This record gives sequence, C-alpha cells and structure tokens, in this order.
Amino acid sequence: MYKIYVVEDDDNIRELILYALNQAGFDASGYAEAAAFFAGLEAANPGLVLLDIMLPGEDGIAVLKKLKAREKTAPIAVIMLTAKGAEHDRVKGLDLGADDYITKPFSVMEVIARIRAVLRRAAPEDRGPGEIAAAGLTLSPERRSVHAEGREITLTYTEFELLYYLMRNKGIVLNRDTLLTQVWGLEYPGESRTVDMHIKSLRQKLGSRGEMIKTVRNVGYKIDE
Repeated sequence: MYKIYVVEDDDNIRELILYALNQAGFDASGYAEAAAFFAGLEAANPGLVLLDIMLPGEDGIAVLKKLKAREKTAPIAVIMLTAKGAEHDRVKGLDLGADDYITKPFSVMEVIARIRAVLRRAAPEDRGPGEIAAAGLTLSPERRSVHAEGREITLTYTEFELLYYLMRNKGIVLNRDTLLTQVWGLEYPGESRTVDMHIKSLRQKLGSRGEMIKTVRNVGYKIDE
C-alpha cells in the first residue's frame, strides 16, 4: 500500500482528498503546514507528496527545495497543487523536481488518476543498456543519466522519460497527445499544456543543448540535430 502525504492548509480540501485517497486504497495522511509535514517525515517517508504551493509560513516551493536537497527525501515523488493561471509557479516547481502539477479547482477523481500515473512512472522497469547520443547529448537508460558536453544534467523522473522518448524517435515530429500517452500513460487525464511545461523545464536544464528540442508549430516537438 502506497503511503501518501497531503500538505494543504484548506481543511475542507485536505479532508476531501484524504477521504478519497483512503477509499481508493492508499495510506494517506494530511498536514496543514510545513512544520507538521517535516515532523511527519521523521516517522516515515511516503511514496508521494501532494503539495500545495500556497501554504502559510513556509510555502510549497520552499518545501519542495528542501525535499529535493536532502538525500533521504529527494526520491519522493511530488505533485504540486497550483492556482489557476500561476504558470510561473508551475514552471518553478517542475524545474525544482516536481513530477506533475494539478491546477485548482480540480476533481478528486483527477487527483487519484494523476497520483496513479506518477506512481506508475516511478515504478522500476527493465531497460536495455544501450546509450543514445544526439548533438552533444548522451542518455543512458541503464544508469538513468544524461550528459551534455561532458557535464551531467539532473532531471526529474518525468523529464528523463520525456527526453528518452524524444531521443529514441530522433527526427520524428511527435504531437502532444502521443507524448502524453507514451510518457504519462494511457489513463493520464492531464492537458497537453503539461507537455509544454515539461519541455520548457527540460530546455532550461539542458542549456545550449536544449536548442535541439524543436517546436513544430501547431503539432508538437522533435529532436533535431
């Protein structure tokens, strides 16, 4: 049974999510602010954290930074809860290592589907040992590492999967629906904007090599050397 922590200061929203998660078979616990959440981490690490950005005191972005900076908590999957239209917060969260985001208002069924999709992506899977190289970028699926011009690039799980799929299909234009299906999963209920946000974060992390991810207007993206 997956343990999930919900960090949300709105009591009604938090209790609704907790009820739905526990009914869906998860072991869910809730926290209204950062201090209580970090105290909970001392007892046990969850498999996933549902983290609201707008928290009293220490906000969700600061909490995410701490999680990803600590060796013990860095592997925990994180889904951010963001306000409608807060694109800057979503990009920042993805850049810091969040696996996904959900925009308020949302349905609890969407929350459960997103959580299942992230946990499914985070599950270990067998991969071939072959490295993939393109235009100064080298990706190793076995070691889950990416190097650009001699330096290692740190990517989130989803960013790695997205880059891996793009590089495997080098030169082929991939539309957003295809990327959502292949990277996020058939049951993923998110919007195509999710792909754009991850591409933006991926380009930033790859630096000059990010230019190899080309936008094909009104269609999608491709890796082009």
